[in-house]
Amino acid sequence: MHHSLPFYGRHQSSFLRIYMMLAPLVRVPLLGNAVRAVANSYARRQHGGFALKSGEAEQIIDAAGWVAIGECACRKVFHNCDSPLEAEIVVGFGKDVYADAEHKFREVGKDEAKTLVKRCKEAGLMSIMMQCKGHYYAICNCCRCCCVPYRLKSRYGINHSIVRDDHIVQNFVCQLNNHIDP
Repeated sequence: MHHSLPFYGRHQSSFLRIYMMLAPLVRVPLLGNAVRAVANSYARRQHGGFALKSGEAEQIIDAAGWVAIGECACRKVFHNCDSPLEAEIVVGFGKDVYADAEHKFREVGKDEAKTLVKRCKEAGLMSIMMQCKGHYYAICNCCRCCCVPYRLKSRYGINHSIVRDDHIVQNFVCQLNNHIDP
């Protein structure tokens, strides 16, 4: 695993605040296009999300060797709504980062995680597979008012903060099969 994910995990709240603090720079004349280009490149190469279609979150959970549930980082930081806070599902490389007591994620069975996905979908939340340097680490079930990747894309035109990949499940499974992922 690349060292970026543990660093991000230790400072997640700060990163989310910084992303949202810097995003309005895309609207500054003469500077905005360059900021947007850098932000899109960062989202593509460093840290971004993949929108999941119905059923894909469950397939990822079924493939994962370890699953834990905790609080949605975006909602915990921004408090823009009263959607359920316990909505983030750690899988894959996330185990190495979020399994410690500091993050307050609890290991659960796959059925409990899939039930959470269903409840979140019924609450109108969207499922997003998060990656850091190509390492998949969590499925966040977030709202449109708190979700940092969604707001970066919809409000600031940072389109690579959330993208669609029809092969996301296969890519995750490939990491597992190659023993890259715990």
